[in-house]
Amino acid sequence: MAAAVSLASPLRRVLHVPYARRAIPTSYHFFPRGLSHAALACAAAAVGDSAVKGSVDRNAAEEVKSILDMAQRASQRRDVFHTNFLTPPIVKEAMLAIEKLADIKAVAQGGYPQAERCRVSVGHTDCMTSNPDVVAALSISGNFRLEPCSHGDFLGAILGTGITRDKVGDILLQRGAQVLVDPELVDYLTSTLEKVGKVGVSCTHIPLLALEYEPPRTKSFKTVESSLRVDALASAGFKISRTKLAGLISAGDVRLNWSPVLKNGASLKAGDVVSVSGMGRLKIGEIVTTRKGKYAVELIRYL
Repeated sequence: MAAAVSLASPLRRVLHVPYARRAIPTSYHFFPRGLSHAALACAAAAVGDSAVKGSVDRNAAEEVKSILDMAQRASQRRDVFHTNFLTPPIVKEAMLAIEKLADIKAVAQGGYPQAERCRVSVGHTDCMTSNPDVVAALSISGNFRLEPCSHGDFLGAILGTGITRDKVGDILLQRGAQVLVDPELVDYLTSTLEKVGKVGVSCTHIPLLALEYEPPRTKSFKTVESSLRVDALASAGFKISRTKLAGLISAGDVRLNWSPVLKNGASLKAGDVVSVSGMGRLKIGEIVTTRKGKYAVELIRYL
């Protein structure tokens, strides 16, 4: 796995590992007992079934299985472990899988109630007496009146410091931006991030309670298509030609449920989320088959 920051960074050792560990409190002792192999196998099999049925892609299924392994270690050591920031489908599948395990508690936190990208903490029930402090907030301010910056601009500037995407949560655009990050990155970013696009910025640590957020604005409309292919529905939803969308797919700029779309003919279903770099997101709503064999699809565009 690539380091979370460049080799020259002082954070390389801290951020190289995919999951962080909470030190064992002195009041807890190690007992060599944990989840039964049967319980773990059952949860893993359920994740595999989800991959086969298509409700989660295979890469996501592998990541969920690694979280189950982490839960096994937490149970055996009576410890608490934390993932990096995860996409919504992985969070959902991981939480459902961990529900089947005894002696393990899981908490998903993204910094605010509507957060999409979350960190999952798993630990033995004796250790997880409160929600771990695993998310921090930063405020990025600057003169953006003449040079407005997008979500992608802020994300690009943060990743440009050498940090990997899984160390960054949601980005809230609020007269600048408020960003959720791994607490270990606070000092690094406040001292390193100096510019977003062409705008000089100041990056400061703020309490989670100071976050300003509101439900996303959406616009719903319907389209009738002859197929449920991603190129058909996404071109209708984003109001661009299929040719242009095909080019965006080839460039890796189109994602389905937070995973890159590899084929124009990928089929969509209700609940799927399609995102296009620089254009936003589109959620697939109700799908009704017409008498003529076509599909009347509700599309929900996030503004």
